[in-house]
Amino acid sequence: MSQTVGDFVVQRLHDWDVSHIFGYPGDGINGVFGALNRAGGKIQFIQARHEEMAAFMASAYAKFSGRLGVCIATSGPGASHLITGLYDALLDHQPVLAIVGQQARNALGGQYQQELDLVSMFKDVASAYVAQASSPAQVRHLIDRAARIALSRRTVTVIILPNDLQDEPYEEPTRAHGTLHSGVGYAPPKIVPHDAELDRAAEVLNAGEKVAILVGAGALGASNEVIAVADKLAAGCAKTLLGKAVLPDDLPWVTGSIGLLGTEPSYKLMTECDTLLMIGSAFPYSEFLPEEGGARGVQIDIDASMLSIRFPMEVGLVGDAAETLRALLPRLRQKPAGEWRKTIETSVRDWWETLEDRARQPAEPVNPQRVAWELSPRLPERAIITCDSGSCANWFARDLKMRNGMKASLSGGLASMGAAVPYAIAAKYAEPDRPVIALVGDGAMQMNNMAELITVAKYWRQWQDHRWIVCVFNNEDLNQVTWEQRIINGDPKFEASQQIPNVSY
Repeated sequence: MSQTVGDFVVQRLHDWDVSHIFGYPGDGINGVFGALNRAGGKIQFIQARHEEMAAFMASAYAKFSGRLGVCIATSGPGASHLITGLYDALLDHQPVLAIVGQQARNALGGQYQQELDLVSMFKDVASAYVAQASSPAQVRHLIDRAARIALSRRTVTVIILPNDLQDEPYEEPTRAHGTLHSGVGYAPPKIVPHDAELDRAAEVLNAGEKVAILVGAGALGASNEVIAVADKLAAGCAKTLLGKAVLPDDLPWVTGSIGLLGTEPSYKLMTECDTLLMIGSAFPYSEFLPEEGGARGVQIDIDASMLSIRFPMEVGLVGDAAETLRALLPRLRQKPAGEWRKTIETSVRDWWETLEDRARQPAEPVNPQRVAWELSPRLPERAIITCDSGSCANWFARDLKMRNGMKASLSGGLASMGAAVPYAIAAKYAEPDRPVIALVGDGAMQMNNMAELITVAKYWRQWQDHRWIVCVFNNEDLNQVTWEQRIINGDPKFEASQQIPNVSY
């Protein structure tokens, strides 16, 4: 049998080092699924219960592995179901490629069954690159561009394949006018700011007497460098939710999370500092940062569009976090661990005592804070923790202590319900030898997480480490929104919207 377009797609993805694809089948994408079957296991297909969950898995796989996440779905509703998970990847800056089917080319424009304008539909979530194939020779450069753009820009790309095209014989592009001849491969560059900008940043940081650091997901590969800089500046360091694994919580100057789910030491750190160093963070809530004019600022981010949008930074450094911090470190003067550092450490110590006291408050049947508090010392080494959106994220943010070597994540920028279980499944394919624990509220569990337990039942025996645990916080209440109704809007709990049925999880 000659190589079909579907066969070429699978082989080209394999050439791009794709080893896993998350998705759900359908007749609009059957040509690629037939090719996956013929490929002899070159790429493992993981069947989710729903396309949205497959897209969440691709996003989480990219987060935990650092590789390209790939999801696949059929035409029409299969494609539209991917959207939420793809937005999760977009807002958290993860490289994800979605491959979707489409109706036959001759039928397009005729209001055919399951015919949607997929290019228009994906144009926002995949604004960096979305393209529909029209000929076999075109597919090569579509895959190459989609993969390279997703990896280099850390974003979402989409390829749309009409179903009749997938079974056509593949043809290489001819050597002729109007053809493209693309290639495979991408290696991230070393990006470091110019010396003059590093000098300017060092001047600001050296002048500060009360330096605060805020780290996000962009600092995940720079833990040692963050620690070295924090010790040089005698600074305290707060963490965004996506940056929770950057630093272990046993460091006495790590103030924990920040923002609506943040800690008192992080709030004090930001309101009392005179200098802010922000590293790899798109933290959205400016009201939890220093007051404008009250502190000088330096920010490091690989994406220049993220500089100085939360706080007016004096110096914005475009560069990789670890490389930039290494270049900055020799320019920094050693500050003594004076009153500022001592104040931070005292505040952190007091806060952990407060959290333990809160966790040990009696409740019927159990205090949810106690669950997260008691989980911390019991976490296996190198565990991966995922968390859903809702009040369980409060306890994940505040009470759960990270140790060196652990990983953790959740739906950050999108803050979508329903991500924790697919995230935890994807973690097993990104890091198969690690134990995985998912923290989920009962609302999110009922919404769409529960069905993915079927996926776990299907695949867990294949996992190198079988430890995969989900903890459901069951209070029969959409508790985070109940809290928001009461505290933010001044309304009492609306039982009709907030109460959810009890389930024997």
